Amino acid sequence: MRKLNFSKKRDAVLSVLRSTNVHPTAEWIYNRLKTEYPDFSLGTVYRNLSLFKEQGLVVTVATVNGQERYDGVVTAHAHFVCNNCGSIADINCLNDSSGLDERIERLYDCKVDRHSLCFYGVCSNCKHESSAEKAPLNDASV
Repeated sequence: MRKLNFSKKRDAVLSVLRSTNVHPTAEWIYNRLKTEYPDFSLGTVYRNLSLFKEQGLVVTVATVNGQERYDGVVTAHAHFVCNNCGSIADINCLNDSSGLDERIERLYDCKVDRHSLCFYGVCSNCKHESSAEKAPLNDASV
């Protein structure tokens, strides 16, 4: 693993990623930084994200609509991905999953370095929007 030399742009990419909980795409990060750094390129963002992943500074949470979504929080936690709108939320009630690693190690005679847990479904907003669209009209509302 190579040592990273930090520059203003590299620091900016990591800072933007760590300052949000939206689990952004590379394009989202690029759009946040391009006004501050006019000579910034999307390729620079991708290269830095790749380096950060290699160094363990960021993780890929999921691929949504063909785009990788990133997280600057690398401590163990689960995620929920909405199949409808593509939003990603942290699931914090499962933070202590170290017992799961140990159980897998015992069951499969292996050594777990880390794991990733992702739930997929329909988020609360999309669920309620869908329910509202399906609600029957009553005579009083016509």
